[in-house]
Amino acid sequence: MATNQSRPYILLVDDEPNNLFFLEELLAGEGYRTHAAQSGLEALAAVECESPDIILLDVMMPGMNGFDVCGYLRENEAYSTIPVIFLTALDDDESRLKGIEMMSDDYLTKPINSKMLLSKLRNLLKLQEMRQRQLQQNAQQQLDAARNISENLTEKFRLFVPEQFLQRIAPEGVDSIKVGNAREEELTILFCDIREFTAIAEGQDPKQTFAWLNGFFEHMNEAISRHNGFIDKFLGDAIMAVFDRDGHHAEDAIFAALMMAENLQLLNETYQDSLLTKPIRMGIGIHTGLAVIGTVGASSRMDSTVIGDVVNTASRLEELTKTYNCDMIVSGQTREHLTSEISVQWHLLDQLKPRGKKQLIDLYEVTATAKKPLPHRLIDVGRSPASQ
Repeated sequence: MATNQSRPYILLVDDEPNNLFFLEELLAGEGYRTHAAQSGLEALAAVECESPDIILLDVMMPGMNGFDVCGYLRENEAYSTIPVIFLTALDDDESRLKGIEMMSDDYLTKPINSKMLLSKLRNLLKLQEMRQRQLQQNAQQQLDAARNISENLTEKFRLFVPEQFLQRIAPEGVDSIKVGNAREEELTILFCDIREFTAIAEGQDPKQTFAWLNGFFEHMNEAISRHNGFIDKFLGDAIMAVFDRDGHHAEDAIFAALMMAENLQLLNETYQDSLLTKPIRMGIGIHTGLAVIGTVGASSRMDSTVIGDVVNTASRLEELTKTYNCDMIVSGQTREHLTSEISVQWHLLDQLKPRGKKQLIDLYEVTATAKKPLPHRLIDVGRSPASQ
């Protein structure tokens, strides 16, 4: 059996009790739920308590007549779409025209033809149901379209700001991003730079340079992302990558660097004799320490970044690969943060003393195979190695 709330609710409005009794009996027999009101004001009060599915409205009533009631409903946004059928003894064209002007859904004259009234109620309710279904479908389509647009924009946004950054600077969604969203944490930073890039680029058409450079970045990003890192910035021909996996960021960075070297070899083989006349070489510097990761800039133009000595030191280590003629230099701090032994060769190159600090940094060349040791000497980061 249908519950009261599931049955269509019809509001009956007429100042004649006999008319109301007749309508209540007729509609109850068809399974409708009804409420009777004997004046215009009583009808509006009933609407405010519960919005009916349809209103059967008499016209000639003392005080507020049916046209006034309908006019009030149509001007009130909350009730403007409630279907209204006039039931009246007024059979003149002027009254019918008035009913049309009031935007009623139908106009029936008394005495009421029961079969016609019931048929009109069924059709009107069915039409309302169809309209409601269409509105819901349209709303769902608009919601789906908006969601797709939002997802597409978010995906495009992630091309510029890595997911790991978004988790820190936009914990409540992209709209929550603001200048100063930042936190300090322990990270491993990797710097990578192409050797003699300027000389290579000067001897090529810019389109050729763009082609192999983007290929280079693609191969390097593959290695970095596969080992749980993300690229913070592309700096011309250089890359700054961040590794943040709790307890494992040091080893992630080293394994990523080794894979980058393998990918570089594949890239050189791919572009040999087409875009490149000689193999590309690169240097990598890796260091571990505390850094602040977040947003910097102005309210109208900001950027995501990592700031701290760890960044400067990693960049410096990359520069020193040219001095020691090696492909990768890893700091002692990074080695100390390894949670277990890894299958690589460690070759102590030197010790570096950062400007303004007393603690020395051990410099290691890390390779997949052993290399012949180089002479040991102390490097001060504040001076050029070439001048020592």
